[in-house]
Amino acid sequence: MEDDETSEGETERAEVETHVTPDMGQQISVSEFLCHCCYDILVNPTTLNCGHSFCRHCLALWWVSSKKNECPECREKWEGFPKVNILLRDVIEKLFSDAIEQRKEDIQQNSDVAHSLATFQKYGNDQIPTVPNTGRINPQGGGFVSGVLTALTCVAVLLLGYHWSSREFEEDLLVHKPVAKWTAEEVILWLEQLGPWTSHYKERFLLEKVNGRLLLTLTEEDFTKEPYSMENSNHRKAIMAELECVKTLGVKPPQNLWEYKAVNPGKSLFLLYALKSSPRLSMLYLYLFDYAEAFLPFIHTICPTQQDKYEDSVTKLLDLKDPSWKQWREFIVKYLVLPYQLIAEFAWDWLDVHYWTSRFIIVNAMLLSVLELFSFWRLWSRRELKTIPHRMWRHFWKVSTQGLFVAVFWPFIPQFVCNCLFYWALYFNPIINIDLVVKEVRRLETQVQ
Repeated sequence: MEDDETSEGETERAEVETHVTPDMGQQISVSEFLCHCCYDILVNPTTLNCGHSFCRHCLALWWVSSKKNECPECREKWEGFPKVNILLRDVIEKLFSDAIEQRKEDIQQNSDVAHSLATFQKYGNDQIPTVPNTGRINPQGGGFVSGVLTALTCVAVLLLGYHWSSREFEEDLLVHKPVAKWTAEEVILWLEQLGPWTSHYKERFLLEKVNGRLLLTLTEEDFTKEPYSMENSNHRKAIMAELECVKTLGVKPPQNLWEYKAVNPGKSLFLLYALKSSPRLSMLYLYLFDYAEAFLPFIHTICPTQQDKYEDSVTKLLDLKDPSWKQWREFIVKYLVLPYQLIAEFAWDWLDVHYWTSRFIIVNAMLLSVLELFSFWRLWSRRELKTIPHRMWRHFWKVSTQGLFVAVFWPFIPQFVCNCLFYWALYFNPIINIDLVVKEVRRLETQVQ
């Protein structure tokens, strides 16, 4: 008798834990419908945007204790107010009705659960009328990243508004001022930007009070004599090459990022956004349409020859020749595999001119490289590598359309807006990309688990 009773009890438990479908003859186990918070069968299953489902009371307990609109498993923020997955609830209750009834009785006897459910539902009722059909909801605000972005944006807008209203920072640049009107101090400023080696000649220029008009009359022979006494022929050659550019243009040619932006605001903004979103197409554009002015300095900086490695970052770009096959080979390999590394190497070479800005660019290039690797990993894991040509073609048309749109409306864009977009892409995008990398890492960890 005892053996019979034992066998009957085991049969009843087996019937609760499994359900046999009459058509397929397959067994569906309770373990396939477990909540990952309480590890028991789902009661009123609530599915979040990330796809994970939990008991509604478990989600309420989690929200009350953490005050975070995040999935308890993958930490992805949910959107809107989570609702019960009716289809999943009906299926579970139909398959395991006895287990569900027992679980509901246990839940009703727990006062903490009832309080948490009421608080959670009250929060949902408060959200519905105030934020209908919105995206992300977060009672504590947008988090650390969005708070930093908001603060930095406000500061940047104030500073850019001040500079734009005064316009002093652009009018005083030597790239806009005729060389004949340069003062002796401005000549020294021009000389310093040629490289650190010019520090040996600053005092000599100051003692002679060399202004713009006098500078235009100087020759290489004058630099060999007193009071300049430039014995180094390379230094004389560098100064004369730059002086010839000054005489030809009538103003100082741009030698750093800010001067280049002041002379070419549209091109600088285009290159900044294009290199960030489509580096390969941007470098191809520079090769086809801006070879001498932009592409040659770029490739000689990132793929220098042996004799260029120890020269100053400015002086080595004064007399550029066509790249050698060795330079082309190095460039093409990096261009195809790690294009953002080329941008990071270019920024690294200009650390002495743009200390903090170069670091922002390097960090951003590293983050963009990681995001690109995640994109390829996603395509490989989903077995969608065959779609790469189609995606590249679609991306090409998207970038081309955006470029054409900007080119058409560029004459109507105020300088203030251009500055805002420029500094946002330069300094704020790394912060945004850090958040994107963190999300990709969390998504990868969830897939592995």
